[in-house]
Amino acid sequence: MSRLALVSLRAQRGAILFIALIVLVAMSLAGLALMRGVDTGSLIASNLAFKQSATAAGDLGIEAGRGWLMSNGGPPLYVDIPASAYYSTFQTNVDLVGGDPTKTPFDWSTAASAGTDAAGNQVSYVIQRLCELPGDPASVNCIRASGATSNSSSTRGQASYGGYAIAAPTGAFYRITVRVTGPRNSVSIVQATVY
Repeated sequence: MSRLALVSLRAQRGAILFIALIVLVAMSLAGLALMRGVDTGSLIASNLAFKQSATAAGDLGIEAGRGWLMSNGGPPLYVDIPASAYYSTFQTNVDLVGGDPTKTPFDWSTAASAGTDAAGNQVSYVIQRLCELPGDPASVNCIRASGATSNSSSTRGQASYGGYAIAAPTGAFYRITVRVTGPRNSVSIVQATVY
């Protein structure tokens, strides 16, 4: 081999090593970026699953509240029963969700408990009768449903002919608000209106 070819061969030995190290670093950075993207996607998917689980557990609270109303109907519902998380009025100054700074936030530690489901979601609920004042729904201003148990002589929301109101059975609506607290600090609020 000639002397020029031998010098040229020695000069190229270090260049390949340098290029190989640059490629290795670039591939390592690409691998780390891929792992981080996959971890973020998995975290988002699991958080969505926890949120959906908490929202589905809201049905447990709705059914518990509905059952409580069915077993405690009539005149006892004309007044507040705070020990059972039942309120006979709208409570327009109370914020159940926690997003209105002009209203008083509701203390969910005083809510009725519907228990904990298999996924670890703690379910609590509050019932509000949709009336402006406590008392008989036939004599106070309430959002009413036709076909319930008491009669009303009011013409609000009812058809009338001449000056006489048509007597129709009416009863108040109730709003059940459920707050579900689950794993990873997932919180869901579910509401249902029943009569």
